[in-house]
Amino acid sequence: MPRRAIEQIFIASPITEGAGVKLRRAFGHAEAPLCDPFLLLDDFRADSPKNYIKGFPWHPHRGIETITYVIDGSVEHEDSLGNKGVINAGEVQWMTAGSGIIHQEMPKGDEKGRMGGFQLWANLPAANKMDHPAYRGINASDIPEVETDSGARVKIIAGRIKNKKGPVTDVVTAPEYLDCSVPSGVEFIWPVASGRTALIYVMEGNILIGSTHVEDGAAVLFTDGEEICIDTPSGPARFLLFTGNPVNEQIAWRGPIVMNTEAELDQAFSDFSEGRFIKHS
Repeated sequence: MPRRAIEQIFIASPITEGAGVKLRRAFGHAEAPLCDPFLLLDDFRADSPKNYIKGFPWHPHRGIETITYVIDGSVEHEDSLGNKGVINAGEVQWMTAGSGIIHQEMPKGDEKGRMGGFQLWANLPAANKMDHPAYRGINASDIPEVETDSGARVKIIAGRIKNKKGPVTDVVTAPEYLDCSVPSGVEFIWPVASGRTALIYVMEGNILIGSTHVEDGAAVLFTDGEEICIDTPSGPARFLLFTGNPVNEQIAWRGPIVMNTEAELDQAFSDFSEGRFIKHS
């Protein structure tokens, strides 16, 4: 099958968000047209509470999905739909903002002060931007893990491997979200239908794609094709793998809201300031 090559590599860069959370952004506003339907990926791994404890107080979203995957520590959350709880290590919060949701996320870390996780934003098509918002809280026990023929271990948050299907379904862009742990010296091959966007983010170790070495903290956007191939010649590696159907629409993006036109953005912020933001309770 035609193998996908590297189209571009993005190196995660330090940025401060929320009320003072220090994190690394792998890709965002400038790269969004290339990564369609994915808009942004933040890596919020930290060893000290001072880098994350102020969190992300109440803020709105419209027109997107936010996917939070916690690997160390925990995140307390609450939203305008009435959802409230804690995202613990190994768990996922998949939130479809749709017409509008207001929420907060407050990282708490573990007993050693460590915090770790990732937040991915995915775009919604114009036809779905004003849909009823939805929330999915996914326990670690609900995320199936399979072993490939090559010995890789893959956790399926969204997508399917043989007869195993991830807990997140019925998302309009049909995303795959996989957490892949690959032993040393293994060739990991993954089929991706032509026309779909494919990205990985290396979170542990380093990998080889063709003749290019890619290290922890780098995202790789692939060219079109029908499969990706990742080698681990120098040790085990772990990476997140995302694929999805592009939306192929104009992006108008301001802060936590992504629409199709500037007029729609103006309307969203006017709705928020005048108390009309929540369309569906």
